[in-house]
Amino acid sequence: MLPIVSEETAAKVFSEIFKDMPEWRKKMIHYIKEENPEINTAIIEAANNTDLDPKAVALGAYMTYTLLELAMKEDEALITFNE
Repeated sequence: MLPIVSEETAAKVFSEIFKDMPEWRKKMIHYIKEENPEINTAIIEAANNTDLDPKAVALGAYMTYTLLELAMKEDEALITFNE
């Protein structure tokens, strides 16, 4: 099951992204390429095989990845704290 993304986490991520969206997207390309190359390949394939703006597709995928990654870390921290 996917974790729930809190409003605080979403606000934090959106704030970071929209300070400099092109730069954030570039950082994410390199981060995900190292962290999870299969996901990076899937994002690039999806971005390149659509009639939509490829940069917008990639941005949405990277944003979703980041939101889920942070939410999972928060869940893990809560589980560890409650043990």
